Amino acid sequence: MKKYIISLLSLVLIFSACDLDIQPESDLTFNGFWETEEAARAAHVGIAARHRDYANTFFTMGEIRSDIWGGLTIEDPHSMELINNDISVSKVYYSNWADFYGFMHNINDFLTNVPNVPFKSEEDKNHILAQVYGIRAQVYYTMLKAWGDVPITTEPLVEVDLETLKKPRSPKEEVMQQVKSDIAKSLELFGNSNRKWLGKNIYWSKAATLALKGDAYLWSGKVLGGGQPDFTEAKNALASITGFELVPYNKLWGEDNEENNEFIFAFDYQQDQAGNYYANFTGRIVDFNPLFDADGVSAKDQSVLGDGVSVVAGGANRYGPSEKTLLMLDDKNDNRYNTFIRLYTNDEGHYPYEPSDDTYEASVLKKFLGSIYDDGQRQNYNNVPLYRYADVVLMLAEAKNNLNEDPSAEINAIRQRAYGDNFEDYRFVNGDQASNRKAILDERFKEFVGEGKRWWDLVRAGDGIVFQELESLNASEAYKIYYSISQEMLANDDQLTQTAGYGN
Repeated sequence: MKKYIISLLSLVLIFSACDLDIQPESDLTFNGFWETEEAARAAHVGIAARHRDYANTFFTMGEIRSDIWGGLTIEDPHSMELINNDISVSKVYYSNWADFYGFMHNINDFLTNVPNVPFKSEEDKNHILAQVYGIRAQVYYTMLKAWGDVPITTEPLVEVDLETLKKPRSPKEEVMQQVKSDIAKSLELFGNSNRKWLGKNIYWSKAATLALKGDAYLWSGKVLGGGQPDFTEAKNALASITGFELVPYNKLWGEDNEENNEFIFAFDYQQDQAGNYYANFTGRIVDFNPLFDADGVSAKDQSVLGDGVSVVAGGANRYGPSEKTLLMLDDKNDNRYNTFIRLYTNDEGHYPYEPSDDTYEASVLKKFLGSIYDDGQRQNYNNVPLYRYADVVLMLAEAKNNLNEDPSAEINAIRQRAYGDNFEDYRFVNGDQASNRKAILDERFKEFVGEGKRWWDLVRAGDGIVFQELESLNASEAYKIYYSISQEMLANDDQLTQTAGYGN
């Protein structure tokens, strides 16, 4: 009976697999669920679909608390309390561990059962197992960064018994060890295979696990005190990623460019299946038609977006870039200036950006604008990267700098693409460790707006950098690096304790 319950839960997961562009090969029955290769393959697609369900959580956890957002918006702004790091025992975000443990059951069920399923190709079986080990590592790594100490479970749910479900929080060092163990298992199962599953970057890959390894070992080395051995592991993992490149920005964004050679792993969105979460970073025609961009061009003009359609159809304008962000990206020699469309009440032209300019109204995030469909509405079906090669390049720079090595080659690779013909005026020259670190952080700031990186970057930098960069957080509130958990969670599980620093 216990096995029957688990099969039922797994089948629910599989039916969500229709949201990806590959379908389960046949209808499945409860009987002998884990006995066939087709069932395992369908469950694998279901894991990928369920992983995408958390993409918005990965983004908000990784960026909203940083210094990127909090500026003017046309409509009522979203997430201001979180932007201001207003966190307490009564203001709890992502309650119930952001529901990650429901997904963790599906992952653990898969990893427990698939090794026993006969496959025509052992390499195929190892590949999908390697993918799911990588995904479990990424989920635990996210929970570690968010809460520090979290419960660890690597077995599927075998009975619905509230007492047996209770688990204490494991120390963050043990959680990191679990992350590292899953990364190692993923790489072992991938072996020498660098192929993308079905040739698509919407499935986890060896390169994704290596990018995650670099990311996690940088965190372990800096935040958890692992030091030089961890930085060396990060450097070696990142340097071993091959087959990807930095592509021109005009070949990087939009639905037509989703198979670009920079995206290592991306969440898949498609019409009639699922849309991404960037509508709140755009806005409505009725709000923008009276406005002008920074060059004085009417928002009604098709050239504002450059895609043959005026302004933005659909969406809302509830997240505005901070003044710091607008100033950071206020250089027209930098292709990343076009991350935003800045909108003003008059056509006088407003470059460079002036913080005191009361004609400035709002901005539109252009990176994930979506496309206009037959109904005349702009829809958000862009795939969203979790890791792209620019991330790898700048994490490699970070690893080198932490090892007191020269990171200029990596920083300049990013600047070469950003500044094009003007690159020589922006060439980076190696300095001391502190100035290098600041340069890397600034490049990452400009490069990854809207991609869920900045908050994690500031924490991972260590040495109190996060408190220097954020006005909303100071060193006396260092405990707020990790989220509180809810009183309901504590009441329901007597083995849980509140996150250190928040009291009872």
